[in-house]
Amino acid sequence: QVRLVESGGGLVQAGGSLRLSCAASGSIFSFTAVHWYRQVLDNQRELVATITSGGTTTYTDSVKGRFTISRDNDKNTVLLQMDKLKPDDTAVYICNADYTQDAANRYGASGSWGQGIQVTVSS
Repeated sequence: QVRLVESGGGLVQAGGSLRLSCAASGSIFSFTAVHWYRQVLDNQRELVATITSGGTTTYTDSVKGRFTISRDNDKNTVLLQMDKLKPDDTAVYICNADYTQDAANRYGASGSWGQGIQVTVSS
């Protein structure tokens, strides 16, 4: 499996910024898309942002204009820049990658998940 490791979480005041990183143990070109999800306690996981292999980005409405997803191909890393953070953004953020068909065949799975990192925004 391709391992995904998140970093960059922490505690920030409302209106501040954080940058999350999702680092892959292999090439990000093994993926058709990379997603950031977030989850509050036992609530349903919410899709926050997606970037495809072609560079297309998608965001949930609540973060549009505040969050930016991007990738650093040389470092096999996907970034989530979070600006103008709100207390409602507090959650565990989880990185998820969808494998290409070749990678899915190689690893016997449809994708890979990170372990999640905490983001806390204080009011």
